[in-house]
Amino acid sequence: MKRHLQVLLLVLSGLGLLHACLFSDLYLRYVKEQMRPMLIASGVVLVLLGVASAALDSRGHGGESHHGHDHSGVPRVAWLLFLPALSLLLYAPPALGAYTAAREAPKAVARQSDFDPLPAASPLPITLSDFTRRVQQDRELAIKGREVRMTGFVTPAKGGDGWDLTRIIISCCAADAQSVKVRVHGGPALPADTWVAVTGTWHPQGTLGTRSAVAALDARTVKKVERPVNAYTDDLPLVPSRDP
Repeated sequence: MKRHLQVLLLVLSGLGLLHACLFSDLYLRYVKEQMRPMLIASGVVLVLLGVASAALDSRGHGGESHHGHDHSGVPRVAWLLFLPALSLLLYAPPALGAYTAAREAPKAVARQSDFDPLPAASPLPITLSDFTRRVQQDRELAIKGREVRMTGFVTPAKGGDGWDLTRIIISCCAADAQSVKVRVHGGPALPADTWVAVTGTWHPQGTLGTRSAVAALDARTVKKVERPVNAYTDDLPLVPSRDP
């Protein structure tokens, strides 16, 4: 690879990172929000390295020797580095969704022995993980009969009735993604990856408050919503959901 192509690769990679972090939320498809400052810093460094390298070349310090031979070549596989650089600028791969979630076992929720009283709100906003813990671990059965509201995307169920309301969780980056799911009974059959807010009550299956209880919901309403900003967490949405 010629020297000027190496410079182009550095600049494209840096601009791609800055575009994904400063002018869009594309970086959230790959890493957690807390890594944004490091990505911005990396993008700036790559651009500066490219500019500095170009400046050196313009002063006659390129890869050619005094005998007129170019010694700046690198393995041809380096050309493949242009693909991710260009993709950040021109085409962003789709976010993780139903395709990924349908091919892995749900993330096991953490054990919890003590539960705080549930707020009196109805429907009760709750995360998929908290709902699962209440259903399977809360011996006080506080979730029984309570109408709850959960937000996630649609994943077709592998077997049985209904479909899965899903959230994908990443600890660091997309490579360690895991999913949490709640089976939904009732409601319209919406396409995979559709983001929805579901209200309903626990679907009786198994013994409530024990591991035999199934994290499932009898849906009363299912409404399409916008993909939340914090889509790779199992937190309550950061922005109010809006019906289309």
